Amino acid sequence: MMFSQKILSQFITQLCLAKGIDHVVISPGSRNAPLTIGFSNHPDFTNFSIVDERCAAFFALGMAQQLQKPVVLVCTSGSALLNYYPAIAEAYYSDIPLVVISADRPEHLIDIGDGQTIQQENVFGNHILCSANCKTGHENDASNLRQINQALNTAIEQNGPVHINVPFNEPLYEVTESSDYKVENKPAKHFVPEIEVEKMDTFQHRWNTAERKMILAGVMHPEQIPQELLDNLSKDSDLLVFTETTSNLHHEHFFPAIDQLISSLEDDELKELQPEVLLTFGGMIVSKRIKAFLRKYPPKYHYHVDSKKANDTFFKLTYHFKNEPATFLGELLVSDRVSAGNYRNRWLSIRDHRLTMHDAYLKEIPYSDFVVFSVLFKNLPHNIHLQLANSATVRYAQLFDLHKSYEVFCNRGTSGIDGSTSTAIGAARVQQKQTVFITGDLSFFYDSNALWNNYIPISFRIIVVNNSGGGIFRILSGAREIDQFEKYFETSHSLTAKHLCAMFGFEYTNATNEEELKNALGDFFGPSDAPRLLEVFTPHDVNDQVLLQYFDYIK
Repeated sequence: MMFSQKILSQFITQLCLAKGIDHVVISPGSRNAPLTIGFSNHPDFTNFSIVDERCAAFFALGMAQQLQKPVVLVCTSGSALLNYYPAIAEAYYSDIPLVVISADRPEHLIDIGDGQTIQQENVFGNHILCSANCKTGHENDASNLRQINQALNTAIEQNGPVHINVPFNEPLYEVTESSDYKVENKPAKHFVPEIEVEKMDTFQHRWNTAERKMILAGVMHPEQIPQELLDNLSKDSDLLVFTETTSNLHHEHFFPAIDQLISSLEDDELKELQPEVLLTFGGMIVSKRIKAFLRKYPPKYHYHVDSKKANDTFFKLTYHFKNEPATFLGELLVSDRVSAGNYRNRWLSIRDHRLTMHDAYLKEIPYSDFVVFSVLFKNLPHNIHLQLANSATVRYAQLFDLHKSYEVFCNRGTSGIDGSTSTAIGAARVQQKQTVFITGDLSFFYDSNALWNNYIPISFRIIVVNNSGGGIFRILSGAREIDQFEKYFETSHSLTAKHLCAMFGFEYTNATNEEELKNALGDFFGPSDAPRLLEVFTPHDVNDQVLLQYFDYIK
């Protein structure tokens, strides 16, 4: 086994292994040679080489999202580091642990006119949990070790991105067969806060005396909350549980497809829906309509449960319980009093009516994005890992009650389209289940370098809904009246994924109508010798009208 002669490289690899951080994504370069040598020559690391740093970062994010532990990113000096920023921001807001390790020039070579030099220290500003800025000249200095330890522990303890900047003097490629330096690992601490009894008692009283209670669940991992706790909640007839597609929560008495339910409600109905107590948990909320509703008709009390942070999304936050949702719900005593109201039953009847009208609408509309997503969600195999791109894709998914066997994920931290494909491929790499990725055309082409990747499982499937531009902009009020809308907002194009598939070794097929789509899906998910992509073309000039008319139709 070979080691870099650079002491800092040896220290970093030792500490990563000691903390169980063993997946490493490396982008080729020269200044990072000591780090590359250290990671790639050790048998206990699983290493990946990806050239495009932006894709590499989202690939690592996808793995960390599924492994639920830190993944390391390694790059050379200069602008390479800046390409990590979109994924760093996503990780920061989605609570995904990434360890960014950037090689740098020594301090005396910065800002003297050398190539591949930028100000790398603290480069991620307000979107990083910890920045460790190592120094040359005293590589084994206690300060360097303390900073590295602190950064790695922060990624573990706080579930988010950290940055370790490591300057290296030349020569960079010298190796040794033994590592003579040993470092002391200061293990990460795992805090399990107790539920605050006094605050819980106050909440419990308000919860059990309220006749209109609402739970809104954002992004969550599958099975993060045991089903028996969800079944317990379902006994409360004064409670509405709104579940987003990315919450991965299911029960027959819950309310998926939030926009389907609340859109087109009149003011008096919205006032009827207004909760007295709102309980939220999980990550970011997709539905703009539920956010607008709860801001206009706010609850009297809003409690959020999360071990790390609470967003005052509705400008009415009463208290933040710093606990895991499952722990909190395990302590929550569901009232067994007989309800005097009809809160849940009334809205369940409206939900069922909406579903009936939803099915009727699908029988009347022409071929469009709406039809495509309906066909897809009826024909996806069960027990898959499903990755959704922003922005129209995840919003269409919100209008359907997806099968409970799907594991659904989407980059909702910053809601960007820039790394959806790379994230899905990273997730697929460490997933035991087949991964299916559904995306729009702009999101797919924006991240097309994601396919420049030697680690894509042959079972991986991509479905591209190609409506020749940013169709989501067509439904925004006033957007289509803007001069040169198609050029500067919708960004109309005639691109196809066919040639990309040929270049990157994907099996390619397409569909241009509903019958072709159903036929293409017949064996699309079956065994293959290569990953597959299905491109579904839709008419961009009808999609917006079909979607906008939907909400009036299902009243």
